[in-house]
Amino acid sequence: MSLLQVEKLTKNFGGLAAVSMVDFKLESNELVGLIGPNGAGKTTLFNLLTGVYVPTSGEIVMEIDGKKERLNGVKPYVITKKGLARTFQNIRLFKELTVLDNVLIAMHQNSKAGVLASIFRLPKYYRSEEGMRQEALSLLSIFDLDNKQQELAKNLPYGDQRCLEIVRALATKPKILFLDEPAAGMNPQETADLTKQIRKIQQDFKITVVLIEHDMSLVMDICERIYVLEYGRMIAHGTPGEIKQNPKVIKAYLGGEE
Repeated sequence: MSLLQVEKLTKNFGGLAAVSMVDFKLESNELVGLIGPNGAGKTTLFNLLTGVYVPTSGEIVMEIDGKKERLNGVKPYVITKKGLARTFQNIRLFKELTVLDNVLIAMHQNSKAGVLASIFRLPKYYRSEEGMRQEALSLLSIFDLDNKQQELAKNLPYGDQRCLEIVRALATKPKILFLDEPAAGMNPQETADLTKQIRKIQQDFKITVVLIEHDMSLVMDICERIYVLEYGRMIAHGTPGEIKQNPKVIKAYLGGEE
């Protein structure tokens, strides 16, 4: 089966169907785009896949160590441990902590020190802490943030805060990384740099990356496949070339008439 398989996924808020009967699948080691007008249900879909929301109906199934696991209703922290990580449309950093500590917090779920070693500060604990610190600095260096490791997150420029959130997500060792509008608020040069880094991350870490993005040049440039949502329903799926020429997508999102 696919790495992640979604079938007839639906989320109702009262009488409103924010996501309706959505089919969606992800394979290992690919870069996928999710686009659509504002209010189409893109972030709601991310919230369903990462445990923030519980589906009203439908199935979310992930292949983990060769076995199928149903993720409906699983808590977000458990889903993170299973290999799904995300960033948010509105930056959610620990702003009063340092850049380095933001990453280390994300890494501690994978700590191998053990409870006793951590409580009694045994040598294994210090070796584990130093190993995580070096790994965190290596991740920060992807975005040239290692030289800002002791700055408070709130003092970083906006673009760097966006990048730090991506690094923190990578620190959880995901199989799938969901990026919710990673280029939002960035200038053209920052967006161009980010585009290169997203592609490099996907290739170097051999993970699946899914991004919501309104910058069509970014999406068309790096995504292998694209899904299109409108009013909570999936109206198209295909390669960038196919999506550009799809009449439904042109009418709903890209501009123009059928």
